[in-house]
Amino acid sequence: MQTWNEYGERNMLKKIRDQSLKIRKNSFFRQSLITLIFRVFGIITLFGFTVFLTKSYSPKIVGQYDFVRSFLLVVGSICLLGCDQSILYFKGRLSGSNSLEGIRKVYTKMLGLLLLMSVLFLLIFLSIDEEFINDYFFDSRVYAILLKSIMVLFFYGLTTLNTEVFRALDHFYVAELFRNTIKYIPLIVGAVLLYYSGLETYLVEVFLAGFVLLSIVTSIIVFFYFSKAKIENEVADFTYNDIFMKSYPIAISGMALFLLMSFDILFLKKYRDDATVAFYSVAVKLMTILSMVIITVNITVSTKISEYFFTKSKTDLVKTIQHASRLIFLLTFPAVLIICFFSEFILGFFGKEYVAAKDALLILIVGQGICSAFGTAPVYLNMTGRQHIFQIILIVAVLINFILNRVLIPQYGMTGAATAFVISSVFWNSITAVVIYRKDKVNVFLN
Repeated sequence: MQTWNEYGERNMLKKIRDQSLKIRKNSFFRQSLITLIFRVFGIITLFGFTVFLTKSYSPKIVGQYDFVRSFLLVVGSICLLGCDQSILYFKGRLSGSNSLEGIRKVYTKMLGLLLLMSVLFLLIFLSIDEEFINDYFFDSRVYAILLKSIMVLFFYGLTTLNTEVFRALDHFYVAELFRNTIKYIPLIVGAVLLYYSGLETYLVEVFLAGFVLLSIVTSIIVFFYFSKAKIENEVADFTYNDIFMKSYPIAISGMALFLLMSFDILFLKKYRDDATVAFYSVAVKLMTILSMVIITVNITVSTKISEYFFTKSKTDLVKTIQHASRLIFLLTFPAVLIICFFSEFILGFFGKEYVAAKDALLILIVGQGICSAFGTAPVYLNMTGRQHIFQIILIVAVLINFILNRVLIPQYGMTGAATAFVISSVFWNSITAVVIYRKDKVNVFLN
C-alpha cells in the first residue's frame, strides 16, 4: 500500500518534471536563465577579483583604477557612437539576404568611424592645458592618467564592438563569455603579477594594456567568422551616413546612462580622494548584481517587444512584459534583502575600511530594488521606435544627477552620491513608465 510519504515524493518529482518541461519549452525563460548564469559567473569573477584587489592594494590605487574605468566608460561610449548596439539593428535588416557578408561591410565602416572618433578625442584632449585638468581634480597625476586612457580608446571601443559582433553573428555564448568573464582575465593576471612583483602602482597601466590584448584576440576571432562569408553582388551596402544616423541616437542613450554611473565617481575624485572613490565603487559593484538581472531579462525580451509591437499583437506584448516584470522581481527581491541585512558583513570581505560605504550601499540597493519594479521600461521605448523620447528623459535625468552630485557630494560624500544616483534613476524609470502607459496603455510596472 502506498504511504503518504511515497505519494508526496512522487507528487513532488512529478511537479519538478513538469516544471523542467515548461522551462525547456519556454525559450524566453531558458535564454534568460542561460544568460543570467553567464552573468552570475561574471559577477562571481568580478567579486572575487575585487576582494583580492581591495585586500592586496591600497584604497588609493584602487580608487585611481575605478576613476579611470569610469572615465573610459563614458568617453568610450561617445567614440563608439552607438555602433556596438546598432550592429544588432543592421543584423535584423540583413536577415533576408546574405547577412554575414552584409554585416562584414557594416562592421568595416564602423571601424572607420571608431578610429576617426578616437583620433578626434585625442586631438581635443591634447589641446587642453595640462595644469587646468590637474588643478580641477587637485591631483598633479590626473592629466597623464587620462592621456593614457584616451590613447587606448580605439582598442577599448574595438573590444566592445567585437563582443557585440559575436552576438550579431549568432555566437551568443562567445559574446557572453567575453562580456562577462574573459574581459577581466588580462587585468586579473596583471594585478596578481604586479602584487607579487611589488609594482602595484602600475595597476592602471595594466588595466589599459589589457584592452590592447583583448582587441587583438577578439579581432582575430571576428576575422575567422567573417572568413566564411560568401561575396555576392546583391548584398545591401549601407553608407557611413546610414550607419551614423541609426547609431548616434543609441549612443546618446548609452552615454547618458554611463554619465549617470560616472558623475558620482568624478565628483568624489574632485571633492574627496581616491580612497573614497574605492569605497564607493565597491558599493556600486554590489549594486550591479541587481542591475545585471534587469539587463539580462531586458536583453532577452527586447526583440519580442519590438516584434509584438509592430505586428500589433498587444495580447502577446502585454503577456511578455508581465512575465519579464515578474521574473525581474523574483530574481532581484531576494538579493535586495540579503544585501540589506548583511551589508556590513559583505563589505567586510573587501577590508575593514570598506565598511565606510555601508550607508551608500543601502541607499543604492534599495533604490535599485525600486527600479527593478519598472520591469521592461528601460528597453520598451527603444524597441518601439521612440528612441528620441527616451533620449530626452535620460538627458533630463543626467542634468538632475549632475546637479544633485554637485550639491550633495561636497557635504555628504558617498551618501550624497548614492542619493543623487537613486533619485535620478527612479525619476527616469518612473517617467518612462508613465509615457509608455499614456501612449500605448501598457503597464510595465510590476503587476
